[in-house]
Formats: sequence, structure tokens, C-alpha cells
Amino acid sequence: MKWIGLAQSVFRVLVVIGGINLFVTACSSAPTNKPQETTTSGTIHISVDESFKPVIDSQIKVFESQHPDAHIVVQYKPEAECLRDLNVDSIRMVIVTRGLSETEETTLTNKLSFKPVFGPIAYDAIAVIVNNQVKDTLFTMQDIRSIAKGTSGYKYKMLLDGKTATSTVRFVVDSLLQGQSLSPNIVAAQNTEGVIDYISNNQDAIGLLGVSWIGNKDDTTQLSFLKKVKIAQIECRGCNGTYVDPVQYNIAYGRYPMLRPLYYILKENYDGLGNGFANFLIYEKGQKIFYRAYLLPARMSFGERKMQIQ
Repeated sequence: MKWIGLAQSVFRVLVVIGGINLFVTACSSAPTNKPQETTTSGTIHISVDESFKPVIDSQIKVFESQHPDAHIVVQYKPEAECLRDLNVDSIRMVIVTRGLSETEETTLTNKLSFKPVFGPIAYDAIAVIVNNQVKDTLFTMQDIRSIAKGTSGYKYKMLLDGKTATSTVRFVVDSLLQGQSLSPNIVAAQNTEGVIDYISNNQDAIGLLGVSWIGNKDDTTQLSFLKKVKIAQIECRGCNGTYVDPVQYNIAYGRYPMLRPLYYILKENYDGLGNGFANFLIYEKGQKIFYRAYLLPARMSFGERKMQIQ
């Protein structure tokens, strides 16, 4: 009888241990919410202001070449559409010309249950282009404003890079028209390439576009654009009667008057591919790509120094 009692006790212990093992196994095999990616692998979707397509294409090409398991699927859109994409679950990052307002940050934080990260990555100039046959290549800011309002002595239309709320349209409304509605003298192309194509074939308009589309003389595509149009000079801010080009020196010292920042906004609170790409943009490699694209890097300073090697 004692042996029977002992056997029953052992059986009960084994049943308890077996139950614990089953529980542990079940827990270990249960699905988790941990991301199946790293900072250098996986796939993410991002939305980018179409004004910056050339330089962001370069950033993605270099990042993916260095990290073959990383795939960044990009959609180029007008800025307002990119900002609306912050409410789309599949969009992890947007790149636009402004950060979040306090209201937007609060709303997005409540939706995500964590705070989105955003900050400047570069500074851009809005270039003015004219047809190669046009002799007018020097403009004051008053000239540009009056063309936008339709009150100028110049017989030019102002051509913008989209039919909806692009960042260039927002710049014209906020900085040139100062809140006034768009005048009939402002017309829109389908996109930035449409601006270049129209100006190259017509002498009745000036075009406004991001300098990253035409500023890089080392880019064969941009060299082909520069054969079609001319970049106008704008009266220098804080100078005496000097007209300047939209180049890095004039961006850095505020001499060129039509400037805008470039921001990233990231919806990711773990070390995923979004953080990996954001870090690439804000540190040396990404900042050098902005520099070579003739934008001004916002996070790092690059300069040339003369050295003598003995």
C-alpha cells in the first residue's frame, strides 16, 4: 500500500511538471509583436515631397547598396498628401519641408501611443528658371512677388510644380502672397519635370522649383535640364545691389532669399529600418549626399581646407 501511495504521489508531481512544460511551450510558441526587421534589413514604405525626388532617390540607392536586405519603397507626392499619409498605418516615414505643429504632434502621439520623431536634415533653395532665349535673368524679390500677384511689369506667368498643395505652392502662398489666394497669373504644371519642359519651350513664364532638380552640375540628367533652361539670379538679402545664385554658400549665409528646410518625420519607437534610414540621413554618409546634391546639410558641416603635406 505504501508503494501504491508513493506511486500516486510521484504521478501527481509528474502531471504538475508536465502541465508546467506544456504552459512554457505554449507561451514560447505564441506569436509576438516584435518587429521582424532590423535597422539594416526589412521593408518600409515612405512618402516624400516630390520636389526632392532626385536627392532622395540618391539617398535610397546608396543606403540599399550598403544594406542589400533593406528595401525602402518610396512614393513621391505633393507635400499635403505626404502629411496626410502620417495617418496611414503602412507609411513609416515622410519627408517634407516642415515639422509637426504642436496640435499635429499631440494628435499623432495619441493615435500611435508614442511620440513621433522629427527634425531637419537639409536646407533647400527654390530656384527660378527662365527660357534660354529670355534676357531677363536678374530679379528682385519685389519682382517675384509682383509676378505672383499678377501686378508686375514683366509679362510672365509663374509656373509651379503641381496642381495641388505642394511645398512650392505653400511657399508662394505663405512667403510671396503672405496668405492671399493664388492669383490667375499663377499656373501649375503636372510636376517638377513639367515645369522644366514648359519653360524650355516657352518664353512667357518663369518656373519655381527645388534647386536639387537643377543645381548638381555633376549629374548628367540635371546637365540635360540646364541645356534647356537658365537659372535666374535673385537680389541678395543683406547685400547692396548684388544678385546671387541658389548655391550652398548663399544658402548657408542667408544671402539667397528663397529658402526652406527639409524635415523627416518618423513613426517608429523601436530599432527598425525606419530608424536605420533616419540615422543614415542625419549622419555623415547621408549628409554628404545632400551636400553633393547642392543642398545645405542641416546636421553636419563640410568644407574645403588647404593643407600642405611635408
